[in-house]
Amino acid sequence: MLDSFEAAQAILKDIETANPESKEALEQYRIQYLGTKNVLKPLFEHMKTIPNERKKEYGQLMNTLKQAAENKFNELKSQFEDQADSNKYADLDLSAPAALSDLGSRHPVSIVMNKIISIFQKIGFVVAEDREIEDDWHNFTAMNTPEDHPARDMQDTYYLMNSTEFLLRTHTSSVQSRVMMHQKPPIRIIAPGRVYRNETISARSHCQFHQVEGLYIDENVSFADLKQTLLYFAQEMYGASNIRLRPSYFPFTEPSAEMDVYLGTDTEKTYRLTKGTGWLEILGCGMVDPQVLENCGIDSTKYSGFAFGMGVERQALRLYNIGDIRLLFENDIRFLKQFESTY
Repeated sequence: MLDSFEAAQAILKDIETANPESKEALEQYRIQYLGTKNVLKPLFEHMKTIPNERKKEYGQLMNTLKQAAENKFNELKSQFEDQADSNKYADLDLSAPAALSDLGSRHPVSIVMNKIISIFQKIGFVVAEDREIEDDWHNFTAMNTPEDHPARDMQDTYYLMNSTEFLLRTHTSSVQSRVMMHQKPPIRIIAPGRVYRNETISARSHCQFHQVEGLYIDENVSFADLKQTLLYFAQEMYGASNIRLRPSYFPFTEPSAEMDVYLGTDTEKTYRLTKGTGWLEILGCGMVDPQVLENCGIDSTKYSGFAFGMGVERQALRLYNIGDIRLLFENDIRFLKQFESTY
């Protein structure tokens, strides 16, 4: 009986003083005291030979012995792991400067949009923004495009949940209609933002893109004011001194025009951009149709105005000589890194 107690006490002392100096020795310790055939098992089997009055005492001793073996193993294992981590970084120079993080760069669409906004802010235009999910009235009807108007066939639209009332805006002209309804003239705004059209994605078109539209409403606004404003923009944006306005059609302006800037054909880039003509189309514009003013609650006999609009992606493609619009939506860091020095 006493041999079992003495044997257990001797093993407990061995466990407490164990100090393996290698991983191999630690593994031998584990096998000896915690393995499937460890030295503790015979002592547990001696429980049946212990007198009843001492079984409790012996059981507590064995539990202490087992717990001590497990704790010692975990302690030694942790020491070896900490030592391995220390050795791993032994040659690390903690005083060396950290490697710089790989920073991203501003997207070319953002660069161009900010530049356009900055140009018009210099002459008093204020940025106006509103919702991208729009109702039919503000997107179409207010802009002189009623349900049966043939101009609606020019824009395939994303309607929401089989609804004919709510849609993803097809242009930022809806911002203009909302501003005109809630603000009295004079109005001088630019409306930048994302728009959506149900178009096939290709090298030259995408189902979502960005626009910047401008609107100026006041007394005695003339086409000459529009021309001078756009000439200033062409000079600031492209360094062009000549523009031309070609007759066109938009349902919300009358008269309407397409504006070209003259870049010349002196370089390979300008020759390619203008297809050898020297002229590059950049935006659409016109005098606000009186019916649009009336739709939005503005007296067309007292006030007049002009509007213009341009696609930001198209401006970016031309300014940076990008051949495929899809590159602007892929978020390839190698592509975006090319524009770090442009802002």
